[in-house]
Amino acid sequence: MNKCCDALSVLAFYACMKPREPQCSFVNAKNGHEGGGEPREFVTTRWSLILSAATFGNEEQKARDALAELCRTYWRPIFSFVRARGYSVEDAQDLTQDFFVTILRNKWLQHADRNRGRFRSLLLRSLQNFLINAAEKTHAHKRGGGVEFISWDDWMAEAPSQLSLPAQVHKSLPPEQLFDLAWATTVVEHAHQQLREECESKGKLWLFQALSSHLTDERDEVSYAKLSAELGMAETAVKKQLHNMRQRYRSLLREEVSQTVEDPADVDDEIRYLCASLATGTE
Repeated sequence: MNKCCDALSVLAFYACMKPREPQCSFVNAKNGHEGGGEPREFVTTRWSLILSAATFGNEEQKARDALAELCRTYWRPIFSFVRARGYSVEDAQDLTQDFFVTILRNKWLQHADRNRGRFRSLLLRSLQNFLINAAEKTHAHKRGGGVEFISWDDWMAEAPSQLSLPAQVHKSLPPEQLFDLAWATTVVEHAHQQLREECESKGKLWLFQALSSHLTDERDEVSYAKLSAELGMAETAVKKQLHNMRQRYRSLLREEVSQTVEDPADVDDEIRYLCASLATGTE
């Protein structure tokens, strides 16, 4: 299997697509909660907040902040799509900046329709329309008419290296599939980074570094004896730590996806879709 990204970019979702596992483990497994059986309350997410403000006109500033955060998180799929449409790196940078400035400043919230799909789908349609209009204009004003949403250098400095896609992927996939692939890897990497930061805040970065590469391994692929010797821990303790880390990782992945859907019933379907996107990109 030729992977299109660094292993860290695909280790979660692609594991869902292994042979004889038609359903995603991140859909079917428990979400980091033992027992109970009662449905978990679906808290207000960034996307549901945006739709609520667009519909009812309340808490608009909070909704704008939520939209800005989503844009910062998902700038790379936008950039990847624009590049795949044949634009140079410099022009793609400018257009990505222009696009975000447009949706953040032109009352985009008022046009966000809850019936038009998830944030990922709506953003892609908006981008396609934006590029049609951009093709009809000159590029006299660069990067949002001289006002940057965030400096490109800052974006690149903050971007995890695992998200970079090899040139052959850009050439082999249609822009729409490349957009979805970049989106899926962004979800995975963001959850992975959150897990790392949580471990580091608890003084357990060493444990994350030792166990994170095994987050989606099958049971027979993990040598607990070897990990036990390396960490100086009993095998039972290693198993417990890896189990807890997997549960938390699964929870973070689901939380990340939930930020981009309005209906809690859409979370599982979105995860399956992203699984399929990563499988396409790793064929």
